[in-house]
Amino acid sequence: MNEFELCPRFEKAVSILSQRWTALILYQLMTGPQRFCTMTDKLGVSGKTLTERLKDLEQRGFIIREVYPETPVRIEYSLTEKGKSLMPIMKEIESWAKEWIEPEVADTIK
Repeated sequence: MNEFELCPRFEKAVSILSQRWTALILYQLMTGPQRFCTMTDKLGVSGKTLTERLKDLEQRGFIIREVYPETPVRIEYSLTEKGKSLMPIMKEIESWAKEWIEPEVADTIK
């Protein structure tokens, strides 16, 4: 097999990670367990979209949802071992982006 021949597993992995917000959610969870409201605030994602992505990531085994029987109920999301295994890849993307991607400058002149 050619070193750069498209592999079905690679294609599936890119498909999963390229879903809108998915990589950013995983990246955010690399800092540790987080609550839903914290993620919506930090990412700026709608609650509906975040709910969909979290359910998908949980079904795929990337994250775990823990419910704490407190009053009020506390729910936290964290990475599984499968999710944590993406950390080196995400750090490499972060390093690459710092070197090669120009930050967007907000249009402050009206």
